[in-house]
Amino acid sequence: MLYPKSLSLLIDNFQKLPGVGEKSAERMALTVLALDEDEVNAFSKALIDAKSKIKPCSKCFVLTDKEECSFCVDKSRNRNQLCVVSDPRDVISIEKANIYGGLYFVLNALISPLGGINPSSINFDAMFKYIEENNIREIILALKSTIEGETTALYIKKLLEGKKIKITKLASGLPMGIDLQYIDSLTLERAITDRVDIS
Repeated sequence: MLYPKSLSLLIDNFQKLPGVGEKSAERMALTVLALDEDEVNAFSKALIDAKSKIKPCSKCFVLTDKEECSFCVDKSRNRNQLCVVSDPRDVISIEKANIYGGLYFVLNALISPLGGINPSSINFDAMFKYIEENNIREIILALKSTIEGETTALYIKKLLEGKKIKITKLASGLPMGIDLQYIDSLTLERAITDRVDIS
């Protein structure tokens, strides 16, 4: 065995992180060993606290450490505009672009019959309740450019037919199938600014 068992276990756990290969995991593990005990305890506490305290907002499913997220309670945001995303990480990407000032709703999945994800598996009921409670007048669909994303967008559009809500989606030009968190801020800003009406 190249490493002691406890170090090998630490390396294996770092490899569970996305984009971390064996060499990167080794560097991370050896870096942790070089930290003093207080730093390791602080690192460990941060991991445990994040896992135990971070949860979906009870209203919009954005990640938060409170009952309601900072977006839901911020009265200065445009409360008539709702950006619908499939993943909480997409919210962070859009906020970094610093171009959007409305509310968010996280679906946590996209309709995928082949993947066994049908509309009843997604937070649509909670989304419609959120739309009514906040008197939403525009919905921006910031979903992936995939079959699943398009299917979900069409489903939402159909369910909102007859309601006086403008439905838009991000402008074309985004790479097909890529997650929003991997798109640079300028491209994302243009996609939001040049969003197209689908209602």
